Amino acid sequence: MQTMNRIAKKDLWLFASQAAVWILMLLLLPLATFISTRNWESTSTSLSLVWQLLRAPLVVYFANFYLFGPYLFFRRRYWLFVLCNLLLILGANYGFVYGYFAIKHNVPSMPAKAWMGFFSGTFIFFLLNIVTVAVAIGIRHFIRVRQLKQQLKDEKAKNTEAELAWLKNQINPHFLFNTLNNISSLTQIDADAAQDAIAQLSDLLRYAMYETNKNTVPLGGEVEFMRNYIELMKLRCNEQTSVNYQLSTDSEQVEVAPLLFVSLIENAFKHGVSSGRPSAISIKLEQHQGQLTFICNNTNYPKNDKDRSGSGIGIENTRRRLELMYADRYEWEQTLEDNIYHVMIKLKL
Repeated sequence: MQTMNRIAKKDLWLFASQAAVWILMLLLLPLATFISTRNWESTSTSLSLVWQLLRAPLVVYFANFYLFGPYLFFRRRYWLFVLCNLLLILGANYGFVYGYFAIKHNVPSMPAKAWMGFFSGTFIFFLLNIVTVAVAIGIRHFIRVRQLKQQLKDEKAKNTEAELAWLKNQINPHFLFNTLNNISSLTQIDADAAQDAIAQLSDLLRYAMYETNKNTVPLGGEVEFMRNYIELMKLRCNEQTSVNYQLSTDSEQVEVAPLLFVSLIENAFKHGVSSGRPSAISIKLEQHQGQLTFICNNTNYPKNDKDRSGSGIGIENTRRRLELMYADRYEWEQTLEDNIYHVMIKLKL
């Protein structure tokens, strides 16, 4: 109902604006006549003359704008469009047709020059009506193109919003699956630590489920989430793994897409840690003067084909979310050199 009301108001405003233009054209010459003569009779005569001249183009314009254009021309019924306009123009300009037969009947021997003047005037007036048709169709086409572009823009926005929701829904189960695996392993080593980890996981899930329902969230909340998440992931690491992180911001109220970097952190722990070899993970987040920089470096220990925990879904989702939310406002750098996997993201906030 609200949509219909908005459309009705928009159409009413469009009609009113066009009517105002025609009223202005009708009154312009009479108003000039009144200002120059201060004579109501001359003004009335001027108004009558203008009305006689613009009456037919007025009917032709609105008929084409609201009927012939939408229902015939833009539906490619061109012959019917031409026929209807021809009949309308002849009907709206019946005075010329009537005048021709009246002159023919009453003045049979009218001079050729007079007939030439009559037909010239008639031709010019009919040409004015044809130009009016073209103007009506042109304006209607312009409005139609704008409406189509707006519809496409709205549909694109809806699709983008749906895709972002789908990507975000993939992040949460993926994150939960891997974290539960970590706690499951921890229960066999230290039950008390596992219990603390479950409590910490509860806090993380509470944030992920209830604080990230919007398109953007305060950066301070994200930083706290990442800090807790890294600490939780460190529980599975042994003494051969070095984990360093630095998360600093100028303003915690700056808005950022929720859970944007968690997949990259998750990927670093999945692919950067080996139980029997030295491993290192370095994570840095810095926000300064409208730019947010995230850097993650980790040793690279590729998973075998049977291990599906590192299927790469998180990385693909992160890049897709960046493209959808920060198009032309982000930089992505990803390298693998000397067995060190490096990823860097720069965002213009």
